[in-house]
Amino acid sequence: MVDKASRIPVYVQLMEIIKEQIVNENLSDHEKIPSERELCDVYHVSRATVRQAIQVLETEGYIYTKKGIGSFVAERTMNQELSGFYSYTESMKQLGKVISTDLISFDKIACDKRLAHKMQVEVGKEIYRFTRLRFADQEPMLIVTTHLPCERYLGLEADHLAKGSLYTLLKEDYHTHFDHVYESLQSVTANRVEADLLQIEQDAACMKIDRYSYEGDCIVEYAVGIARGDKFKYKVRLL
Repeated sequence: MVDKASRIPVYVQLMEIIKEQIVNENLSDHEKIPSERELCDVYHVSRATVRQAIQVLETEGYIYTKKGIGSFVAERTMNQELSGFYSYTESMKQLGKVISTDLISFDKIACDKRLAHKMQVEVGKEIYRFTRLRFADQEPMLIVTTHLPCERYLGLEADHLAKGSLYTLLKEDYHTHFDHVYESLQSVTANRVEADLLQIEQDAACMKIDRYSYEGDCIVEYAVGIARGDKFKYKVRLL
């Protein structure tokens, strides 16, 4: 219950009560929260207080409102720590998600000038390029296009990518040691193809993730990811 004698504003107390129910999953994704009148009656607060609490919860992304219908719990985002090397597969497993992957394409190509510059190899060098659509609980979350040097990963076939985590494959089958990894993140909008694969609206907000993985001084992976903006939240540890 709210404490009207507290120095904490009543709308903040109400907001924290609802937030706690969402965080603890007492309220599920897309479940309708009690109406303004019900919240007023249960917590003995004014409608203005309820509306203020709901407005802040919506701004913070905990709920969304349908005009004339009510307010609903927003889908939970995937929090991804950027303070160390991470694998999408392992991160999702830690959240209790069932992971699956569709292999969209798998090719062996010769590097053009742009790609050779990114991978720090000679123009014409052969690389593997493959695109995967990653799912969590059967929902499309992320498109990743990966580039690997053929001479480092001889004999790699499309079937090998069905084993699970790419990094587990590279470490166990090819004894890859990742010395350091660089990532850059950029806010983008989904093009038509990306929107179709991710089952979102064209021009919806996404995050573009460029990853360069090094073994010693050599780039052994260059990957470009397109992550749904409504599903991921990235956190960086500064100290």
